Amino acid sequence: MTALKEKLAAKITAVGAEVTSLLAEKGENKIGDVTVAQAYGGMRGVKALVTETSALDPMEGIRFRGHTITDLQRHLPRAEGSRQPRPEGLFYLLLTGEMPTPEDVDAISAAWRETERLPDHVPAVLDSLPIDAHPMTQFSAGILAMQTDSIFARRYREGMRKTEYWDAMYDDVMVLLGRLPLLAAYIYRRTFKNGEHIPPAEKGLDWGANLAHMLGMDHPDFKELMRLYLVLHADHEGGNVSAHATHLVGSALSDPYLSLSAGMNGLAGPLHGLANQEVMRWIVAVKEKLGGGVPTQDQLIDFLWETLNSGRVIPGYGHGVLRTTDPRYMAQRRFAQEHLPEDENFRIADMLFDLVPSILKEHGKAKNPWPNVDAHSGCLLVHYGLAEYDFYTVLFGVSRAMGVMASLVWDRGLLLPLERPKSVTTDWVRENA
Repeated sequence: MTALKEKLAAKITAVGAEVTSLLAEKGENKIGDVTVAQAYGGMRGVKALVTETSALDPMEGIRFRGHTITDLQRHLPRAEGSRQPRPEGLFYLLLTGEMPTPEDVDAISAAWRETERLPDHVPAVLDSLPIDAHPMTQFSAGILAMQTDSIFARRYREGMRKTEYWDAMYDDVMVLLGRLPLLAAYIYRRTFKNGEHIPPAEKGLDWGANLAHMLGMDHPDFKELMRLYLVLHADHEGGNVSAHATHLVGSALSDPYLSLSAGMNGLAGPLHGLANQEVMRWIVAVKEKLGGGVPTQDQLIDFLWETLNSGRVIPGYGHGVLRTTDPRYMAQRRFAQEHLPEDENFRIADMLFDLVPSILKEHGKAKNPWPNVDAHSGCLLVHYGLAEYDFYTVLFGVSRAMGVMASLVWDRGLLLPLERPKSVTTDWVRENA
C-alpha cells in the first residue's frame, strides 16, 4: 500500500466514525427548508449534499479544503522554475485535506505517469467516430471505452466487502487520472491536427506540462497556463452538474469510468462547461461586427446593449451561486496582465470587466453581474495558439476529473448510500404546499 493510500485509509476511518457520531447526535436536525420555487427551480440553494473536497461561498468564492486560490498558489509545490502550483498537489489536498510535500506530489506524478497508456481498443473507438464529432462526445466515449479495465467493477463481481469499496475506487481513479491527458491530447490531435499524435514526454514533465506537450504546445508559458488552468477548474463543491452527476451515478456503485462519463456529459452542456467556448465566439463576433481590432469603449457599450436588448445574454457573466467576481477569473486575469497585456482578446476581456457589471445592473435582470471563470480562459488559450474553441471543455473536463474523482473515493469510503430524493407532482403541490 502506498503512503497516500495509507494516509487515506486512516482518514476515512476517522471521518467515518465522526459521521456515524453526527448522525446519531444530529441525524434528525434540519439543515434547510425547501420552497415550491426551489422544487421547480432546479433545487437551487437546497442544502442536501455533503461534499468534503471544496465549498463555495457566494461572496468569497471557492475554498479547496478551506484554502483560497491565493493559498494554493502560495503553498502548493511547484515544478522547477515554475510560478504555478502543480495540479497533482491539488489532488493530494482534495483527497487528504493536507498540503502535500514536494515528495508527495512527485509520488502522484510517478503513479499517474505509470498508467499513461490508452488500451488498444480506445483509439479504435475514437477513430470510428466522425471527425466532426464534438470533442466532448469523443471524451465521454473514450472514458467509457476504458471501463473495460475497471478494477472496481472486477472486484465488485468477485464479491469484495463494502469496506473495500474505497480501496478499489482509489486504484481505478489513479489509473483514470493518469490516462486523461493522453486521451484529451489524442482527441485534439485527431480532430484538429490530422491525426499527427505526439507521445508523452519520456520523463521529467509534470501532469499539466505533459498535457501541453502532447497537445503540441511546448511554449514554457503555455505549460504554466496549463498548470494554472487545471488547478482552477478542478472542483466547485458538489452541487454543480458535473460533480452532482458523477456523485449520483457513483451512488449506484457504478465504477469511476461510468460515473465520470456521466459527469462529463453534464459538463458538455451550454449552461455548464460549454460556456467557455461561447465566450470566445462572442468576443470574435464583437471584433467582426466592429471592424476588427480592439473596439472603443463607446462601441463596446453599444454592442453590449444591443446584445441585451435582443434578448441574448453576455456569456461569461453571472453564476448560479457566486454574487461577486469569481476568484478563478481574477487568477487568470493576473496571469494575462503578466504574460499577455497587449493581446487583443485580453484587452477586450479587460474592457468587459470594467463595463459589463454596471450595464447589467442598469439592465436590472442579472442577480450576479460579475464575471465567472469562463469569461477569461478562452482568450488565454487563443493567445498561445489553441484556437479550437470546441476543445476547451475537454480541458475543463481533465481538470474537473480531479475534484469529482477525489469526492467519489470519499463517497465510497463513507459508504454513502444510493441517492434517491422524493419527488412530488404539481397536483400534490397545488393541494399540499
